[in-house]
Amino acid sequence: MNKNQGTKEKNCIFYVSDYHFEMISLPYMSKKIEEEKEVVVLTENNLEDTVKTLALKINLKDEKKQKLLEINWKKDDENKLNKIRKYINEEKDIIIFIKGNNEYIKRMNNKIENVIRDYNNIKIIDCYNLEETGEYLGDIMGKYNNVIGTVGEKSI
Repeated sequence: MNKNQGTKEKNCIFYVSDYHFEMISLPYMSKKIEEEKEVVVLTENNLEDTVKTLALKINLKDEKKQKLLEINWKKDDENKLNKIRKYINEEKDIIIFIKGNNEYIKRMNNKIENVIRDYNNIKIIDCYNLEETGEYLGDIMGKYNNVIGTVGEKSI
C-alpha cells in the first residue's frame, strides 16, 4: 500500500526501455490474469508493436501469450478509464499499470483517483523510466512499499 493512501495498493516499476518494461511486467501480468484479475495498461506511448515482438520470444504457453496480447497496449486513456469504471461496477479486482514520464504518471493517478474513489480492490503500479528519475529515485521509492522486477514483487 502507498504509505500515503489508505487501502489502495500502490507499487512501482523502474525500466530503461519499452522492451525492459515489458520483460518485467509481462510475467507479472500473466500471473495476475491467471488469478482472474483485470489488467489495464495506461501508457504515454503505443506499446503494441514491441509487445507483439516480445510475446513471440517469451517462454509462455500460447494461451497465456494470447491473453497478454488482448490487453490494450495503445495510448487510449479515455477508453481505458471507461473500462476501469466498468470493472468497478462489476466489482472485479483490477491491476493498473501507469507507464510514462513523471507528469503523465501524476496526471493519470489523479484521474484514476476520481474514477475509483472508495473502491479498494485495486492495485496501481506506477512505471518510471530510470533515465528520467535518476537523481530522484530515492524520493520516488519512498512513496511505495513494493517494487516489481523480473523476479516479481519485492518489499522496498
